[in-house]
Amino acid sequence: MSTKKKMLAHAISMACAVAGPALAQETTPSAEAPAAEVDSVVVTGSARPQRRFDVSYAVNALSQNEVQKLAPQSMADLLGKLPGIQVEATGGEVQNITRVRGIPTDDGLALFQQDGLPLFTEINGFFFRGDSLNRYDLMTKSLEVVRGGPASIYASQAAAIVNSSTVTGTDKTKGKAQVTLGTTGLARLDLYQAGKIDDQTFYAVGGFIRQDDGHRDNGFPNDKGGQIRGNLKRVLEHGTLTVSGNYLNDHNTFYLPIPIADPRNPSASLNQYIDYFDGTMNSPALRNVPMKYRDGNGNLVTDTRDLANGRHLEYGNLGVQYEGELGQWLLSAKAGATKGTLDFDAFYSTSNPADATQFANGFLGAAKTAFGAVDHLGYAIAGSNGSQVYNPAAASGLVMQAQYRAAGSDFYSNQADINLTRNFQTGSGNHDVKLGVYLSGYGQTSKSVYNDMLIEVQGKPRTLDMVAYSASGAVLGSVTDNGVLRYTTTLNQGDVDARMGAFYVNDTWEVSDRLRLDGGLRRERYHYDGYALLTNQVNLGDAKTLADDTTRAFTGGVQAHKYNINTINWTLGANYDFTKQLGAYARASHLEVPPSMQVAASVDPLVLKTKANQFEAGFKATMGRSYLYVTGFYTQFNPLNASFVAFNPATGRNDQTVPFFGKAVVKGAELDGSLALGPRFSLAGSLTVQDPQYRDFVNATGADPSKVVGNQIIREPKVFGNIRPNYDFNVQDYLVEMYGSYSYTGKRYVDFFEATALPAYHSLGGGVSVTRGDWKLQLSGDNLTDAKGLTEGNTRTDTLAGQGSQQAIYGRPVFGRSFRLVLSKAW
Repeated sequence: MSTKKKMLAHAISMACAVAGPALAQETTPSAEAPAAEVDSVVVTGSARPQRRFDVSYAVNALSQNEVQKLAPQSMADLLGKLPGIQVEATGGEVQNITRVRGIPTDDGLALFQQDGLPLFTEINGFFFRGDSLNRYDLMTKSLEVVRGGPASIYASQAAAIVNSSTVTGTDKTKGKAQVTLGTTGLARLDLYQAGKIDDQTFYAVGGFIRQDDGHRDNGFPNDKGGQIRGNLKRVLEHGTLTVSGNYLNDHNTFYLPIPIADPRNPSASLNQYIDYFDGTMNSPALRNVPMKYRDGNGNLVTDTRDLANGRHLEYGNLGVQYEGELGQWLLSAKAGATKGTLDFDAFYSTSNPADATQFANGFLGAAKTAFGAVDHLGYAIAGSNGSQVYNPAAASGLVMQAQYRAAGSDFYSNQADINLTRNFQTGSGNHDVKLGVYLSGYGQTSKSVYNDMLIEVQGKPRTLDMVAYSASGAVLGSVTDNGVLRYTTTLNQGDVDARMGAFYVNDTWEVSDRLRLDGGLRRERYHYDGYALLTNQVNLGDAKTLADDTTRAFTGGVQAHKYNINTINWTLGANYDFTKQLGAYARASHLEVPPSMQVAASVDPLVLKTKANQFEAGFKATMGRSYLYVTGFYTQFNPLNASFVAFNPATGRNDQTVPFFGKAVVKGAELDGSLALGPRFSLAGSLTVQDPQYRDFVNATGADPSKVVGNQIIREPKVFGNIRPNYDFNVQDYLVEMYGSYSYTGKRYVDFFEATALPAYHSLGGGVSVTRGDWKLQLSGDNLTDAKGLTEGNTRTDTLAGQGSQQAIYGRPVFGRSFRLVLSKAW
């Protein structure tokens, strides 16, 4: 038994010992059927709070208890359990891939909000996404996810909204403490308390602290940090005023793809060298990596980086919110200010592993030119000056290069949303009209420095030197320098400030008690003002190595950019209820998404506005605790920007955009349902079937874009879904809930031309919880059968040509079997 599992076993014993008497002290009511999901109230995407059954778009609302039962390992894992959302939750706790059905982008154009306002105006920052800023903890009261529909009216740049509502205080003091332990070395404490200060003033405060060794063995801890947030609410004569604050300081390791098979013989597994479930190229050998380049004045700069730093994100947010009456209007005014820093270290995959002899031969000519009478090149452990020989033939026979990336950003985002809502009674029905403005000033600095490293094919690999030897065995020089194959192959730095304003209007017209129509319009204007520092290639002048011969350096030159971009979004929807249990809806929407502000801080950027037309039609039915929602969707992109940044194996550069854009069509259907089989057993699930296709595309690299027409969009499955059975019963005064899950993701491709496939995969999970009074003990397990599944591929090199094999031999595997124990006490 591993040390981690031994520690968890002891922890479970201790937790049970503590929880047993505690559970025995309380009484628990008999298991009762939960309220029908159809009666849940949603506030996201509508003029006023409405029942989910009454809205004309696809939305899910999850309470805190429902989230705990789903037992997610990360925000992406949680979203992947919802209908219409396919995720690649294999990168770690944050910065995972989230794709919303009909939207073939890595972020799904999903904007994260907190209480209806984003913490950062853009969907993506520089090397961080919404799931990095928005962390789930006990201060999250509920989570609502809108897919399509009016998302583009109520949020900027969005085809979907993920909105978390925060706990606020009430007359009754309440709170909760929760301890989570896991087989990955996870130890996490969540706390919150909310209550009354006086008859008009209420408070809530909480957060989490956590440490985790991670699913893969880096040789150092994965995640360490925490979050605290709170709010004060004051009840006024005509409304409520809430002031809030967030602070996050967290380190998260980022997992990148690993090779799983020998490219010389794809049927030969590399599992004995890099374990499928436990292995990673992250390594203690990368905790002291020098990054060398010249600044704009020609001075040599050397930064030393530590991979254990991971994605270090620190930010603070202050917010204020007022909800109240203004005559016959309902006024909502929200404002927030976010300021933070990102310091990022990660080890990225680049090209496939290579035969060690052939790889060395590729550098022999350059070594002879630089060092003279070179007889042969050999490998040695990095830093040993050739004395500690490494023989690849004694292992896999392979070596590989990968890229150490160091990036940093200072970012800010100030945003405000002010809207007025009023109900108008007319002879032809009721109108709920909402008028609003959204204003934001935001920006970020950006700097990235990449080294190419040479490593062995092994989990937690050692870095290698490629040494030039004479015929007598004397060391004449080195291709590498202490494991660095090429210093600073990529060097970028820039700064951008952005301003934007939006006006939006939405009218929900209740024609009758059965028919509701709605329409919305959003008009936006963006202004970007930024610059990027120019670079060229230089030789740093160390005659002992080739590693510094092709280094990028700042020239002192600047490329400035200013862009003004306008977008217009609209939506029209209809909902008809045949009965109180049976209804249908339809919607048409137009979405325009501006390019990221980062284009103004990049050299020679591709500036392209994405446009899409979305059409949806749905059917919904409910009977008691059972429900069914079926939504058909059809999305036309013109254009879809599928451009990408490719790794150049000859130079090591990884900052040059390959233009690839054109038309795309995604059509399909999404099913979301739950079947109650008696008072204690229920079966919930979701299924998405789609056909994501490229149409007319433009490419400037020489590839024939006509050959991608009709092909499946990269990394988009045609089928994905899950099934979640749940059974609860009472044992004396204990409420016992048992649950399971089965998830399936269909076949995908890593490249435009369908040369290399990512096979379909599935996973089984399950758990049990025991509740008595305010105490709860829960045990959850994921991927119980250690089923294999591969995500992502190797996006730096395989997007155009594939991986040289019919099935992927390089990618990010799903995590192996793991368990988490959760003990909580509410009051």
